[in-house]
Amino acid sequence: MSAAPTVGTGPRRFFYIRHGETAWNREGRLQGQREAALNDLGQRQASAAGDTLARLLADRGLDVAALAYVSSPLSRTRHTMDLLRGRLGPGLPQYATDDRLKEMSFGAWEGRTWHDLKRAEPAAMAERRRDCWGFVPPGGESYAMLLERLSPWLAGLAEDAVVVAHGGVARALLHGIAGIAVHRAPSEEIHQGRVLLFEAGTAHWI
Repeated sequence: MSAAPTVGTGPRRFFYIRHGETAWNREGRLQGQREAALNDLGQRQASAAGDTLARLLADRGLDVAALAYVSSPLSRTRHTMDLLRGRLGPGLPQYATDDRLKEMSFGAWEGRTWHDLKRAEPAAMAERRRDCWGFVPPGGESYAMLLERLSPWLAGLAEDAVVVAHGGVARALLHGIAGIAVHRAPSEEIHQGRVLLFEAGTAHWI
């Protein structure tokens, strides 16, 4: 994963988990900052991410109780955090929520499907294809704006952490930390049920 990071490396490492699947994910519907509950698969993915994280932390000799835990305040991320923490054992510190970890806002497009937008908004979708990083949906945010929102949060994350948030947030961090080019970062696949390790200016899937 190449190019220079744009916001620095933050803490030594953090373990990033995207929330589990929702019905809107399955339908290709833009959630943004709307609420959507985990479906059955999403709950299983959250537990699987917890199992992966438990193994990863044990292999690295890390104490699960010594890490910071922080989540987006949206319900799908908090539910994911609750489920994965249930796989890590007792004695964990309370987790925090941070509004800056909310998903990128899609504004007036939230609740609509990509299929509908391609049919109903061809000019806007063509503009988005030309500059996905800088494109701002009506009343929403671009990836560039999202990274600007995330940068102070990242700068203040002073200890190793477990972070549960969203696909768009992960893509912004892949550019900001790991230096993935802006023309590539918005199309990076952000898996559900897996752990993305950010460490020393790099990022890789576990």
